Amino acid sequence: MNTKPNLTKLSKFLSLLLRHQPDRFGLEVDHQGWASLPRVVEIVTSRPDFQWADRSDIEHIARHGTGDGKNRFEIKANGIRALYGHSFDQPISYDPIEPPPTLLHGTARRALDAIREQGLKPMHRQYVHLSPDRRTAVNVGSRHTPHPVVIIVRARAAHRAGISFYRPDPGLYLSEPIPPQFLDIPTTDRSRE
Repeated sequence: MNTKPNLTKLSKFLSLLLRHQPDRFGLEVDHQGWASLPRVVEIVTSRPDFQWADRSDIEHIARHGTGDGKNRFEIKANGIRALYGHSFDQPISYDPIEPPPTLLHGTARRALDAIREQGLKPMHRQYVHLSPDRRTAVNVGSRHTPHPVVIIVRARAAHRAGISFYRPDPGLYLSEPIPPQFLDIPTTDRSRE
């Protein structure tokens, strides 16, 4: 068990570096999202908050996450990438998959009218994030509201209609925008939010 200080804080910095602002730190990321692991280690250890860290800490986070059950990073040879959640312009590509019949999306009630009209969109990310189970969808939705609602996505039907799906991690599916006709959106009492 890794006992060095604050691996969660290091994981958040890696997310900033690999998902959102690689240019800010002079990090080159290829079209698959891969960056040089030695360069990432160099950037991390040059930061005053992470002088305690080394390559083994980054590898630990990539293999085991930070205890929340999510693997956010992948390491192969001397490369590292964030598995999902990228917000920079360069699209990250994944191998397409056939999704299960349904997937779920947790969100705030205040977003439902827009979703009914426009469907699910990636917003500030490259893909729509979908969950394989209700508990995960509720957890994701809880980031935006204390009382999330869960939308059922008829993923297999959307896939058959030409929408691409990806699975970078067992607990996460990604997709292109999903039109409203593939969504089962609950009707809710708006007074709770």
